[in-house]
Amino acid sequence: MTFNLLDEVLYMPSDVIAAWVLALLLGPAVLVWITRQRKWPVLWEYARTTNHRKVGTMYLLFGLLFFLRAGTDALIMRTQLAVPQNDFWVFQGEKYNEVFSTHGTMMIFFAAMPLLIGLMNIAVPLQIGARDLAFPFLNAVSFWLFLAGGLLFNLAFFLDSSPNAGWTAYTPLSTDTYTQTAGNDYYVFALQISGLGTTLTAVNMIVTILRHRAPGMSLTRMPLFAWATLITSFLILIAFPVLTIALFLLMFDRLFDTSFFSGEMGSPVYWQHLFWIFGHPEVYILALPAFGIFSDIISTFSRKKVFGYMAMVISLCLIGFLGFMVWAHHMFTVGLGPMANTFFAITTMLIAVPTGIKVFNWLFTMRNGIVRFTVPMLFAIAFIPTFVMGGVTGVMLSVAAADMQFHDTHFVVAHFHYTIIGSTILGIFAGIYYWYPKITGKILNRRLGLWHAGLFVTGFHLTFFIMHITGLNGMPRRTYTYEWGENLLAFNLISTIGAFMMGAGVLFFAWNIYTTHKSGEKASADPWQGRSLEWTVASPSPEHPFEKVPIVDQRDAFWYAKQSGRKLQVEKDPRPAPIAVYTIQPALMSMILLVMSIGLIYNWWLLALICGGFLLLMFLWRTWKDERRSLYEREEPDE
Repeated sequence: MTFNLLDEVLYMPSDVIAAWVLALLLGPAVLVWITRQRKWPVLWEYARTTNHRKVGTMYLLFGLLFFLRAGTDALIMRTQLAVPQNDFWVFQGEKYNEVFSTHGTMMIFFAAMPLLIGLMNIAVPLQIGARDLAFPFLNAVSFWLFLAGGLLFNLAFFLDSSPNAGWTAYTPLSTDTYTQTAGNDYYVFALQISGLGTTLTAVNMIVTILRHRAPGMSLTRMPLFAWATLITSFLILIAFPVLTIALFLLMFDRLFDTSFFSGEMGSPVYWQHLFWIFGHPEVYILALPAFGIFSDIISTFSRKKVFGYMAMVISLCLIGFLGFMVWAHHMFTVGLGPMANTFFAITTMLIAVPTGIKVFNWLFTMRNGIVRFTVPMLFAIAFIPTFVMGGVTGVMLSVAAADMQFHDTHFVVAHFHYTIIGSTILGIFAGIYYWYPKITGKILNRRLGLWHAGLFVTGFHLTFFIMHITGLNGMPRRTYTYEWGENLLAFNLISTIGAFMMGAGVLFFAWNIYTTHKSGEKASADPWQGRSLEWTVASPSPEHPFEKVPIVDQRDAFWYAKQSGRKLQVEKDPRPAPIAVYTIQPALMSMILLVMSIGLIYNWWLLALICGGFLLLMFLWRTWKDERRSLYEREEPDE
């Protein structure tokens, strides 16, 4: 759509106009609702909190909002591909490039990652008997950095500057030689900001798990979700700095005309190496926490301890280790040579071994158990065959000769979604249903949960199982149209119907949260007859959950204490706990960093310099001001 303004002709796509209209209508309505419901004090409290449960709740809230945004992009793509030579709205050509780039980036970095981190925030401290994360202030900084990155990335769409080089941002397409608009600059800075928050979260989780476990809880007595979180945090600590380096170099190529990824001295292949050294461990950064969630859920609802606990722990470690040795299987078509292709093909096949061990462990945990088919358990059961299918196609792709045919087709898209949705998204849904009592004090409605699970899982298989076939029939990924005579119509139409079924399932989930909030069933401290320490505290978990820290004398100590009719012993003289305080500094620091990034994107150097100065002042303020002082003084006895 074009506008005449001061003798200048301005063009604005109609989808961006629609988004602005919707935002201008919904924004005031939301503000009015907040005012009428008198929610401003609650918002102010959450803006300043450093408590792990409240920070985790905000991760979940904004992660779900970004999930809805990315899911809408997916439905737009499936609508465009429903029939051959379709012209749905404006989503062809460059606009389609923007949609799939936004969808992939949002799902990976701003939906799946924060949703998992939110569950880690809520559950892990409670599972290990900690009163909070080791560094509550740093935890709040991590959340606000994620939110600042997410807001910056979404701002690009409203300014008609969405990234268009895919979620992998392959060079040289993502350099300013081929994409001169600001879209890929938004990609670079948004991922840098949110990635910094993720790295700080990893440090926080590692220190918390290693230093703040309950007395008697050795590493071999931890729940498997805590183990998965620990290993994932080490993966983040190694992998994310590599992505940071790659984005830093790309930023210099785009803003300052260097040639790290082009020209005689640089090469686009350098970007692929750096990206996938991060990118394949990222798959396990997303999958391992889900493995931990499913392990705890299957054990709880089978009324059995996890079969082969140490084998599960060792396989988690092996998956994490081997995850750094397979990155170039994404590059079989680059021309690295037969030796490199053979090595990475073998390591890719090897990683199926510890993954297969875990599948048998889950199955044997359920064997002869008293299985309760709750909603979290149904998601866990649906996960097992789904992830196995993703693993089988992964082994197929690990064969370099076959990968030459599969590469850049819908077959790869189907495999990727079978592993990520089959593990991460199903794990997130299962974890939210499972730990919802600890978040809100209520239990999500079972009937609506069944609708959610049934529609989502059925729609998922309709969508992506069929995409294996379209890929084998030769349909390339990242294309917005195809011809009538290519024998693809029926398959693509079925995939589109499945995608909308998934969307309907998510609507049931959203409605479930709303109705539960209005009039849901209140939860006891232990509504699922759980096995680990989070079920010893009230629902929702209080800000100081363990006034008396329990002593753990065996694995699943709470479960066996209940079975023998006794209470867990408590530590009479526990170690000092981290102190959660209220401070606005993390939010201010992150928003200043957001504005500074905008200044760098548009070469507004004065704005960037001013924001940098303010950020330095914030660091100095943090250095010389301790918000905990008043709490220390309050607890000191009067002389």
